[in-house]
Amino acid sequence: MLVLGLETSCDETAAAVVEDGRRVLSDVVSTQVDIHRRWGGVVPELASRNHIVQVMPVIHEALTRAQKTLDDVDLIAVTSGPGLIGALLVGLQVAKGLSLATGKPFVGANHLEGHLLAIRLLEDAPEPPFLGLVVSGGHTSLYDVQAFGHYKLVGSTRDDAAGEAYDKTARILGLPYPGGQPIDELAKKGDPAAIRFPRALPGDNFDVSFSGLKTAVLHHVQKHGVPQGQALNDLCASFQEAVADVLSKKLVAAARRLGHKNLVLCGGVAANSRLRALCQQRAEERGLRMFLPPVRLCTDNGAMIAVAGYEAWRRGLRGDFRLAADPAWRM
Repeated sequence: MLVLGLETSCDETAAAVVEDGRRVLSDVVSTQVDIHRRWGGVVPELASRNHIVQVMPVIHEALTRAQKTLDDVDLIAVTSGPGLIGALLVGLQVAKGLSLATGKPFVGANHLEGHLLAIRLLEDAPEPPFLGLVVSGGHTSLYDVQAFGHYKLVGSTRDDAAGEAYDKTARILGLPYPGGQPIDELAKKGDPAAIRFPRALPGDNFDVSFSGLKTAVLHHVQKHGVPQGQALNDLCASFQEAVADVLSKKLVAAARRLGHKNLVLCGGVAANSRLRALCQQRAEERGLRMFLPPVRLCTDNGAMIAVAGYEAWRRGLRGDFRLAADPAWRM
């Protein structure tokens, strides 16, 4: 089955063609980073307007790279939540229009399920059950994946998502948006033990909190000034270590409590080098297996939505023209 996956939940316009939920034939992403950078974050209205401009060219490019046409597509999968309501509506209405024009069926896909199932695009992908940690700009959630379509939330952030903490910290330090990559690059040259930033919510629960960490960075800067040179590297490394330390500990602790042997790290922040390394290290130390999608599949993309849509279709889910965008869709 050939699935055309469409993703417009936030600030990436993406389309991909995936075969049988496992083989990527094409994967095209048009990013809006340059549009939103001057504002220090995503402006929903600008995001929606840019999706309108980019969505059809991106779909055309995805079909061209796959050497396919809409006639070859068996199913259209589209993100219908969670996300920015205006952005979601663009993708959903385009999917409905393509379905109406071609007679091809479509199905709505959950954005978070897409991140969890992006690991299916690896040749050596885990089968459920496994434990999945979704870490992105808007979400930090830990899921017990018993089967495709059966997800139990076992932990989440009580305030800021990890990616949000990165962006806010970058703003405090005068670094460009989005903050993940510049902080990661500077951290590689810093000492992660230079500053002991707080680790919130220790103990047996699997929730996390990053608002206190962000505030601790702010207080440090207010007291010592915005660091430069090696001091900036050290602060970034110390901040990043606090995030990776908490997330990796919670992931491994939850796996041991729930009896999981296979772990999955996914979402945009899963591209972070220190988080990947520390999760891998702590999993191996406890005899667990860590599955990490390649960086290109961590950030928002159409391929992951094609996989989620394919699995939803196999479970018997079908889209109809009454399907609405749900910006707060919980798995």
